[in-house]
Amino acid sequence: MIKILYFAQFREQLGIDSEQIQLPRHVHTVETLLAYLRGRGGNWTEVFGADAVVCVAVNHAMVAGQGTVAVGDEIAFFPPVTGG
Repeated sequence: MIKILYFAQFREQLGIDSEQIQLPRHVHTVETLLAYLRGRGGNWTEVFGADAVVCVAVNHAMVAGQGTVAVGDEIAFFPPVTGG
């Protein structure tokens, strides 16, 4: 199992703040996890679409698309932070 946390607009658009899922066998990176979530369709495809800008932390460390994910990880998705 992995724990996924959704923050800010992602939480609002998906209507969920967290979930635990069985890590699919083909998912080993953040990129493949995003593709898996997009595959759910509907809002998932929109939120994690190819043009979406998504910040990702795995076990509280920022990672890029090729960052690895593994059983037991906590993955957080959140939008880029802007300031003014």
